[in-house]
Amino acid sequence: DFCLSRGLGDVYKRQLLSLHFKNKIIQMKSNTVAELLKKDAKSQDIEIKGWVRTFRANRFIALNDGSTLQNIQCVVDFEKTDEAILKRITTGAAVHIKGQLIESQGKGQNVEIAVLSINILGDSDPETYPIQPKKHSFEFLRENAHLRTRTNTFSAVMRLRSSLSFAIHKYFNENGFYYMHTPIITGSDAEGAGEMFRVSNLDAKNPPLNEDGSVNFKEDFFGKETNLTVSGQLEAETFAMSLGKVYTFGPTFRAENSNTSRHLAEFWMIEPEVAFMDLAGNMDLAEDFMKSVLKYVLDNNREDLEFLEQRLLDEEKTKPQAERSEMSLIEKINFVVDNNFKRVSYTEAIDILKNSKPNKKKQFNYIIEEWGADLQSEHERFLVEKHFKCPVILFDYPANIKAFYMRLNEDGKTVRAMDILFPGIGEMVGGSQREERLDVLKAKMKALDIDEEELWWYLDLRKYGTAVHSGFGLGFERLVMFATGMGNIRDVIPYPRTPQNAEF
Repeated sequence: DFCLSRGLGDVYKRQLLSLHFKNKIIQMKSNTVAELLKKDAKSQDIEIKGWVRTFRANRFIALNDGSTLQNIQCVVDFEKTDEAILKRITTGAAVHIKGQLIESQGKGQNVEIAVLSINILGDSDPETYPIQPKKHSFEFLRENAHLRTRTNTFSAVMRLRSSLSFAIHKYFNENGFYYMHTPIITGSDAEGAGEMFRVSNLDAKNPPLNEDGSVNFKEDFFGKETNLTVSGQLEAETFAMSLGKVYTFGPTFRAENSNTSRHLAEFWMIEPEVAFMDLAGNMDLAEDFMKSVLKYVLDNNREDLEFLEQRLLDEEKTKPQAERSEMSLIEKINFVVDNNFKRVSYTEAIDILKNSKPNKKKQFNYIIEEWGADLQSEHERFLVEKHFKCPVILFDYPANIKAFYMRLNEDGKTVRAMDILFPGIGEMVGGSQREERLDVLKAKMKALDIDEEELWWYLDLRKYGTAVHSGFGLGFERLVMFATGMGNIRDVIPYPRTPQNAEF
């Protein structure tokens, strides 16, 4: 009507409508708790949506919306609020509040909200809501994993998980890597472990059989036996040999029947692969990468880190003195960010461990007796925390304890492998220079009874334009454990998949 009365054309109409709706959106925009806590108290009108953590004295709501660890206090005038609404303001309820941001009358916060109106969104049953304002065990919270992020601990963990994920993509993007999505369904076993989940649409009760009684997978969906991937590395190598620098960041699966605090059946892996890079370059890349992503959370997630550090300190007080950590959570992260990683050959590390006091006094659970032993977490942590007092990169491992694709050294018994060891957790990163020589790779595969026909495409890389190349793998949940101080890997992934458990 305004445009018609003034004879304005369609272009002006569209511009005015755009401004009108833009202004309405700005007026209707709901604030977050994190935004409001940073504002000055100027009696400004605001609105906010979130979940009630606590409601005291029919007056004080502690409101949280997941944007920060902190709650914001909302003060209700119970004399002007309908009693039916007051009864519905319970722990766990979702609410929409309109009010004024004012200077807080109490201690512990600068601002609070004087509530002008409150609307309860949806239903809330206080009698059955499981996440009450009290301490819950982690086991109980795993059983209620769909609600556990409403607690301070798990909201902090998942914000840190998100930040670490972003930092990983940011690092690779800024360093010229291309992000590759490798297959989740595969016909190869990259690790040679044989512990994989089968993917099939055959009738489980009556599958087609060969004459010898074995299952005829030629009649399966893919015409062959297929599984969920344990690694995207082999496929990433193919792209590195054309794009130069690539990385994967996706889900991987292991059918290992293990119920330890370090194992999941489904987890996420980061795997960069780089052409024309040897083991020394691989170590440089891995060290720079780890320092960068951890520095990112130090700079951007301080509040969550300080909360988790205090949680860990409180937990440590309940342990015997001998089992307590010598470093706090933030000290451990700074230990990695601020120190140069010490590079030590496997052979030198074995000599150090053999002659160490805990080995000679048989204090290790696994005594180091000879070269060739597969190092355990206790040995790795000794090297990092006691001997070198800095992160350690071990390299040139015995060939018989490492994967077939790692480059064989001239001594014929070690390979160009490397592991990065961190305080408190042991091995964090595993990688290697890949075997680029066709004849050597074929000989290793034959010795390990790996079918050449299954990996014909992988062998082609050694036929056509072969070159030195390297990469590493990092289990994302292990990194999140390190950065959050959580002791169980099931508490750093939204919905853990473990033996006998696929809930949610």
